[in-house]
Amino acid sequence: MRAAMTDTNTNGYERDHGRAPAFRGRVIAIANQKGGTGKTTTAVNLAAGLALKGCRVLLVDADPQAHATKHLGVADPEVTLQHVMEGRVLAVEATYATDVEGLYLIASSIELSHYEARLVGEVGRETLLREALQPIRPHVDFVLIDCPPSLDILTINALVAAHEVFVVSQSEYLSLDGVGRLEDTVALIRKRLNPELRIGGIVLAMHSERTLLGREVRGLLEARFPGRVFETVIRRNVRLAEAPSHGKPIQLYAPTSPGAEDYNRLAEEVLQRCRRSAPASWATTR
Repeated sequence: MRAAMTDTNTNGYERDHGRAPAFRGRVIAIANQKGGTGKTTTAVNLAAGLALKGCRVLLVDADPQAHATKHLGVADPEVTLQHVMEGRVLAVEATYATDVEGLYLIASSIELSHYEARLVGEVGRETLLREALQPIRPHVDFVLIDCPPSLDILTINALVAAHEVFVVSQSEYLSLDGVGRLEDTVALIRKRLNPELRIGGIVLAMHSERTLLGREVRGLLEARFPGRVFETVIRRNVRLAEAPSHGKPIQLYAPTSPGAEDYNRLAEEVLQRCRRSAPASWATTR
């Protein structure tokens, strides 16, 4: 499965796709400093949804827990994000194919946490991921980065590399605190390292409009982040919890389930937002 995106594939990008998408090379970090919000589930299934709509998508697993890697059925990867960030392997040579056509993965492993610890004294450590991904960006429509559930050097690398961040939040008050803390982090990154970074969207996961709490939390988020809370919400669905153990995104594991419907709808909403955005703000020369 290694090196799924060969030089031949990337050089033939226009030939394969027959178009030059306005959102080529758009980098989106999927994040929340609070764990258990559905962040990895969203990263994997949104990536699959975009690929199923004809996009070429690279999912980067930047979490040493490697949950996105396992979710897509890649076990014991020989080459991981660590090798890419160290400069030992090019990003295009570290990709793994998945069961979804057009969806590729740069895998993670627990060794990434040891590598992170060694970065403390590294000069320019915050920009390593951005530099590593730069050569592959012209050959994909989207790069989605699944961040760790903490504010560490790997999360900072993801935010420095990204054009925008999608925050995944549960419909509960404690999740609001996580969104607020991430907003402060984004403001700091914008000031010091990446002036283009913005909160591009907020995804409500494990949501129920039938509960008063769910409606209240959604209302509070919409008031605080007008126009940035996605209309599509991800409903609670047991199939979403089952899919990782089968190594498949929800669209392949349970294609008619509410979870598959929600993530396909979210992918379409993301594409609609991208089409309305100015492409100059995410030029691949950045």
